[in-house]
Amino acid sequence: MSLEIEAVLDRRRMRRRITFWRSAAVLFIGLLLGAMVFGSEDLSTLAGTKQIARVAIEGTITDDRDQIAMLKKIKDAKHVEALIVFVNSPGGTTTGGESLYLALRDVAQTKPVVAQFGTVAASAGYIVGLGTDHIVTRGNTITGSVGVLAQWPEVSELLAKLGIKFNEVKSGELKATPNPFEPASDGARKVMQDTIDDGFRWFLSLVEERRGINPAAVDGLVQGRIFSGRQALERKLVDEIGGETEAVRWLENTRGISKDLKVVSWKPTAEGTWGGVTGSASAAAGALALGALARMTELVTLSPSVGRLGLDGLVSVWQPPEN
Repeated sequence: MSLEIEAVLDRRRMRRRITFWRSAAVLFIGLLLGAMVFGSEDLSTLAGTKQIARVAIEGTITDDRDQIAMLKKIKDAKHVEALIVFVNSPGGTTTGGESLYLALRDVAQTKPVVAQFGTVAASAGYIVGLGTDHIVTRGNTITGSVGVLAQWPEVSELLAKLGIKFNEVKSGELKATPNPFEPASDGARKVMQDTIDDGFRWFLSLVEERRGINPAAVDGLVQGRIFSGRQALERKLVDEIGGETEAVRWLENTRGISKDLKVVSWKPTAEGTWGGVTGSASAAAGALALGALARMTELVTLSPSVGRLGLDGLVSVWQPPEN
């Protein structure tokens, strides 16, 4: 009899274990799916909790549709009272800076937008700051580098030494020029200079309009120099020295934002991904040892010496010389 009772008890224990692990598996899958669907945004955004959104613009700036879509969501989100834009970027493409500038001005139509500069906010990074209503910077933030440039390598002499000749047939002498396989002609250089000058005039017009200053009156600005945060404040390129605390205080004191609102980080979601999410997928990829490959790709892409060559179009970027 005792053996039968023990067998019954064992079966009951086994059923409890099976039930436990089944429940745990269902819970795990539910959490995983939830993270994949909502992992790119703080859960408080889903509940409609009143908040201040925080967006980070870091690294090389390009024309990123996912970032622009995220800013559109922030503009339309009724539970978002204001936006803080953290900028830590040496710049990138001029078009990327332009698209972010326009998107931020669009957000500013419905809610206040304040920039907080990190280690560097130069060139296209500074353009992003111009798109906000107020700029807070650290005292030692590298700021400015107002300007536009275009760079291309030339390997014609190297090819000649190797006995390699590059042939081409094109519809006009200025088509696809300058190119790396021949010295740039005077006509090609003039076209590039005219294009650069046009972009530069646009950049300067933003500084004049948004900062209320004459760029030519600021020593070194038109020449593309950089400034520390303190120097930028003296020249009215920024509004205040500080960090996120000061950015939030400005929102509270000048724009009437409630003092009990939480600052919530928002991240863009990639188009075409399952569930529209990249954050959780990236974590899973890391678990599968694919994260290392992604990181290597990022390092190569954003390397000062390599990444700049991968930027198409006009470039507004600052980078110190490599040792």
